[in-house]
Amino acid sequence: MSRIEANEAPRTGSQASKAHERGIKMNVARSFNNWRKYRQTVAELGRMSTRELNDLGIARGDIYRVARAAVGR
Repeated sequence: MSRIEANEAPRTGSQASKAHERGIKMNVARSFNNWRKYRQTVAELGRMSTRELNDLGIARGDIYRVARAAVGR
């Protein structure tokens, strides 16, 4: 246990509920941002010519895989 955890007071039901809500909101926000980043990556790579993609070492069929990797999926 870290020093901070040892000094924290136990959470009441209301505090735990609020923390849980914040956690859910953070997960939703993170998921939305990851989705936006994925869509932006797909769009940008999709606008490139085959030659430009080849210069980057990306085949056109790999665009979705590359976009998934960009968001850590």
